[in-house]
Amino acid sequence: MKATKHGKFDKEFDAKYCYDGGDLGAVCAGGRTVFKLWSPEADRVELSLYPPCGGRPCRKLELERGERGVWSLELEEDLHGTYYDYAVESGGVCRRTADPWAVACGRNGVLSMAVDLSRTNPEGFDRDAPPPRPPEDVIYELHVKDFSFDPDSGVPAALRGKYGAFSWRDGQGNLPRCMAHLCSLGVTHVQLMPIYDFGSVDEGGGEDQFNWGYDPMNYNVPEGSYSTDPAGGAVRIRECKEMIQALHRNGMRVVMDVVYNHTFSADSWLERTAPGYFYRRNADGTLSNGSACGNDIAAGRAMADNYIVNSVLYWAREYHIDGFRFDLMGLLTVELMNRIRRALDAAFGPGEKLVYGEPWRAADSPMEPGTHPALKANMGLLDPEVGAFCDLTRDAVKGDAFLETVPGFVNGGRGWEEAVLRGAAGWREGSREFRPRACSQVINYVSAHDNFTLWDKLVMCLPGWELGQGAAAFEEPRPELLAQNRLAALIYFTCQGRLFMQAGEEFGRTKLGEGNSYRSAPELNMLNWERARRFAPLTDYYRQLIRLRRSLPGLCAKEPEAGERITRRTVHRPWVVSFLVEGGGPGGALLAVAYNASDRDFILPLPEGAWTVRADGRCADQHTPLAGNEALVPARSGMVLQRG
Repeated sequence: MKATKHGKFDKEFDAKYCYDGGDLGAVCAGGRTVFKLWSPEADRVELSLYPPCGGRPCRKLELERGERGVWSLELEEDLHGTYYDYAVESGGVCRRTADPWAVACGRNGVLSMAVDLSRTNPEGFDRDAPPPRPPEDVIYELHVKDFSFDPDSGVPAALRGKYGAFSWRDGQGNLPRCMAHLCSLGVTHVQLMPIYDFGSVDEGGGEDQFNWGYDPMNYNVPEGSYSTDPAGGAVRIRECKEMIQALHRNGMRVVMDVVYNHTFSADSWLERTAPGYFYRRNADGTLSNGSACGNDIAAGRAMADNYIVNSVLYWAREYHIDGFRFDLMGLLTVELMNRIRRALDAAFGPGEKLVYGEPWRAADSPMEPGTHPALKANMGLLDPEVGAFCDLTRDAVKGDAFLETVPGFVNGGRGWEEAVLRGAAGWREGSREFRPRACSQVINYVSAHDNFTLWDKLVMCLPGWELGQGAAAFEEPRPELLAQNRLAALIYFTCQGRLFMQAGEEFGRTKLGEGNSYRSAPELNMLNWERARRFAPLTDYYRQLIRLRRSLPGLCAKEPEAGERITRRTVHRPWVVSFLVEGGGPGGALLAVAYNASDRDFILPLPEGAWTVRADGRCADQHTPLAGNEALVPARSGMVLQRG
């Protein structure tokens, strides 16, 4: 969609007012506190300071206008822990606002807080570091509240659904059940669904509230409802850092799910300090809505891009975040995403931080001149180390993500064979809408927080589901569903690219068929740890797949040529395919992979040599010698074999 001009916010405006200082907000250090706010069209800015108990302001002070739209005030006082906001006057209108650049806030984010961040560090945080980058990344998507809300999680009641669930240990130093499970699974990265301050939950309300958190309010402040004291601005910071420190200590890196494409409300702190600047508008002046959330951030404008880049760098530096997943990345620009990649590489080393996102948007959105949306169609313009979720493989494996009864390859869908094989090769030939530059850009997955869980999708594709089978249908670990689930996992774990999985997929997570549980009850969304016990054999299979994947170098390569090692791609009959992976095993050994989603066994012919079964439909951690050059691949299963 072509750009539309609105008012004076063009390249000339950006050239005049763009501020690259990187020091906006309230900074406490050395007994001094400096306040800086970017409000280029303000006529007057007044700072209000509040007593610890809140209420009416105890002091009001004027900020001084500086260059490039920055207003500032320097006080020879240590105001750590002091709450504040601004009154911004422009064009005869006065708007009261919190600070968009604040890094601390009070309950529900309506007051910002001055903070000396060094005082918020838990013990040893200055020495905190992520575990070394492994040969393969396995990303596990997790919601803070989901993780420990279940009483069977092993976490004390006061910490269930909180940051503290990740760092708690009992009197003997043992981890709670939920954390022990996570540590034993073998994932390398935990992707935390939004942990910045979001507006859709009352931080002073009850624990029965729930939201995924895709409603940004204060981008640079941790969410207060996950802390033990939402009113204490420093508490949420310290406890969030303790969570990240605990994940690092237990061998996992941390990815942050970020939502820079829209805000909770268009009447945000950004809008109140710089009216009209930070949001896209249509030709008629109305707000654009490519996010389907009522507004779109004007990525492509200088200060919008600066805000996003500085926010990413802040989380990486201050909280030791190891990667970023961008929600609706298609509303951001190629130019911005590549700039973020360069900035992280310059600060932390090439490729040290993961960067990937959703290469789509809900609707068209007007772009700034000279920019390109970070959509699937523009993957070739993105840095090879900017990844994108591959919905093509997802839908080929399990069926349409939005239509519950439309199946894919593993559950009876017709005509998916070629798509499954193209996914195995990392879509190296591309498609009409998706042509990655390298396998490093392909994020393979079959379930995420959006849409149906893998287990629910498989249940709803069973014959007769449309007649209505009730909640009980999702509870039983039926053999045919377990077989389909294992095959789906085997497929995407043997595709070229990176790996991503939804928390609980490994034990048949169910939301009873609810495909959009963003504000459903926490009991529906939570990870059910009793279910994890009942589905333990399925979890073992995932654990084995993770070990298998990391032991096969040919599946871990990410360079542009990686997909070329996938040869002899063959459709043998409906629901039966196979391929070879040249140099895929240890020492360059040849691999053979077959997927049999049919209801009949299949005999796979193999090249000459001595073959070993590495994985089948029951066990993905084996070295079983094969007699001869044929392998029996049972119905509804797959197989990975290694020559030599």
